[in-house]
Amino acid sequence: MSNDPLLQPYRLKYLTLRNRIIVTSHEPAYPEDGMPKARYRAYHVERARGGVAMTMTAGSAAVSKDSPPVFNNLLVYKDEVVPWIKDLTDAVHEQGAAIMIQLTHLGRRTRWDKADWLPVVSPSHHRETAHRAFPKKLEDWDIERIIGDYADAAERMKAGGMDGIELQAYGHLMDQFWSPLTNELDGPYGGSLDNRLRFTFDVLKEIRKRVGPDFIIGVRYTGDEMLEGGLTREDGLEISRRLKDSGMIDFLNVIRGHIDTDAGLTDVIPIQGMANSPHLDFAGEIRATTGFPTFHAAKIPDVATARHAIASGKLDMVGMTRAHMTDPRIVRKIIEKREEEIRPCVGANYCLDRIYQGGAAYCIHNAATGRELTMPHEIAKARDRKKVVIIGAGPAGMEAARVAGERGHEVVVFEAANDPGGQIRLTAQSERRKEMISIIDWRMAQCEKLGVAFRFNSWAEAGTVLAEKPDVVIIATGGLPHNEVLKRGNEFVVSSWDIISGDVKPGSTVLIYDDAGDHAALQAAEVLANAGAKVEIMTPDRSFAPEVMAMNLVPYMRSMQKRDVIFTVTYRLEAVEKNGNQLIAHIGSDYVGVAKQRAFDQVVVNHGTIPLDELYFELKPASSNLGEISHDQLITGQRQSVMRNAEGKFQLFRIGDAVAARNTHAAIYDALRLLKDI
Repeated sequence: MSNDPLLQPYRLKYLTLRNRIIVTSHEPAYPEDGMPKARYRAYHVERARGGVAMTMTAGSAAVSKDSPPVFNNLLVYKDEVVPWIKDLTDAVHEQGAAIMIQLTHLGRRTRWDKADWLPVVSPSHHRETAHRAFPKKLEDWDIERIIGDYADAAERMKAGGMDGIELQAYGHLMDQFWSPLTNELDGPYGGSLDNRLRFTFDVLKEIRKRVGPDFIIGVRYTGDEMLEGGLTREDGLEISRRLKDSGMIDFLNVIRGHIDTDAGLTDVIPIQGMANSPHLDFAGEIRATTGFPTFHAAKIPDVATARHAIASGKLDMVGMTRAHMTDPRIVRKIIEKREEEIRPCVGANYCLDRIYQGGAAYCIHNAATGRELTMPHEIAKARDRKKVVIIGAGPAGMEAARVAGERGHEVVVFEAANDPGGQIRLTAQSERRKEMISIIDWRMAQCEKLGVAFRFNSWAEAGTVLAEKPDVVIIATGGLPHNEVLKRGNEFVVSSWDIISGDVKPGSTVLIYDDAGDHAALQAAEVLANAGAKVEIMTPDRSFAPEVMAMNLVPYMRSMQKRDVIFTVTYRLEAVEKNGNQLIAHIGSDYVGVAKQRAFDQVVVNHGTIPLDELYFELKPASSNLGEISHDQLITGQRQSVMRNAEGKFQLFRIGDAVAARNTHAAIYDALRLLKDI
């Protein structure tokens, strides 16, 4: 038996959990037709195989038809979900892990124009900022119907073999009843705290009638809305006591804050650049007050913090949810005393930001997550050892080197700089995004363990590469800023990279023209604003920074609004001319023929990158495949077999931004799905 606090078993009612680490309820948006089919099952089975004590599925599984998902959630109001749930629970149980599911009615946190176009319902007519729907105020028959829907869904989950359920009460219907800000009902369900909690206890009573006293039920809830006029810390402590004293629940899963705005959601689920485990002490206070089984998760990305949470008695079970999206083998590596090999979560929040824009959740630097049916988390050895030469040590090149090394190949990496990292090393110069460098540091450590040879400060030319007598050449040279986008005056502008790197000093009045919409423009704006510049960000798009997405945008906005940065949308910078010490910006629009002129002393252009691909085209004629990739073989996971030049001695491929400007995840995915079959 280990003495590690994280590896101690925990008894929850009838259920023995094998350790103290869980994946809390979340929805990665992998269902098909609202059902947890093969992809969904494979994702959770991978975490169970990695040793987690329990995986909690379905953040926000919908119990009612008038709770339509705003992204791809499970539909547990359908009877057809039961056999799919049974397949899922059986597969997770086979790996020794427990499994539960979160049930909810979204209330106002959805839209009326989804699914069956039913009115959104809530205990008041107040619109939620994030989803913009004005709700119908609940009637008595609505409440009665929804209570029955909760109980029906719980019964289905028990029939499907779930170890228990969790009811969601933060930002959703249940705590819309709780909060004075969202409950304007009269009578039995509005007014006093007793009345506002009545809906929750009526739901619990009806569920208990259906599932019996032994089935595990918990509540994930806000213990403090941190909003003026909302639920206070004292309210939260009282609610916690009442939930425990009801005798109808078996655990508390505590959060703190509110999620009705992007800013509120980001404080509940902090991202990179924000403090780790900000609500852990508060969760510990709930546990100390109630003496009841307490779970919690909120940016607990590292084993040391998780271990402290258990050892100090703050929590009974610690959630490491995004961390397990990054590395599903955390517990196995703890057991095997390989903690230093855990792939670190960098808090980039690519996972959550994607689902809130209608996509599936992907980890920024584990491209196998969510693709378990096609991408491996552990790389198999190749049948034949080859020599693989990689040019460039950015995220694409580093992942290519790691995967090729895991395959057992002889790997040589050429890098012109004296350190690995590429664009990530540039972006990590920002205090807000310094965690990003762990993407490179982890791969460097893995490559060193695998014997990958690095040649830094080496500008690779065609002759250099050919002298290595490679079997495979990977061009991962990335790109350089693309500033040649104006009709005239390109020579007067600088790039966002110039500002972030410090190669160009900030001006005093600066226009940032951003039509890439990524982090680089906002990082440059922060550098400029922090230096005292008056900054305006202009984009021809209808919204700014669309590639940054909602939760990542929050810290930037907090920083820049304090410094009065101006955001201008729907205008296009067409030209720049010099007039003495001033730069005259000629501004037009895609919508109507306007012609404006504005004076600045510095103009920054953010237009992505253009591939650094000269070496690729030099080597292409000597390669056996002439650089061609079979998309069919790439997609289906087969070895690349294109032969275009019988005299060619090596296969040639390019990946990442050496192909086209994309993002870190795309670069890493390029490398993984190509190299895993080389």
